[in-house]
Amino acid sequence: MYYIYILKCADKTFYTGITTNLERRVAEHNSAKLGAKYTASRRPVKLVYCKKFKNRSSASKEEARVKKLKRAQKLELIH
Repeated sequence: MYYIYILKCADKTFYTGITTNLERRVAEHNSAKLGAKYTASRRPVKLVYCKKFKNRSSASKEEARVKKLKRAQKLELIH
């Protein structure tokens, strides 16, 4: 299983990513050196959206689509 996820950073910006383990990945973003450079200076981050996919290909396509959305569209997706 693959997941795409959206994190809300402390500065109220969004970060979108893909993973096979949501709990581990969010923990990495919040503490470890394995988190993204973008989130390192914007901690803490909070998981606000996730969606499950059967394979990496479909998850990657959805991640690319979500990353292209404007902020208002991401807010609509989250709610």
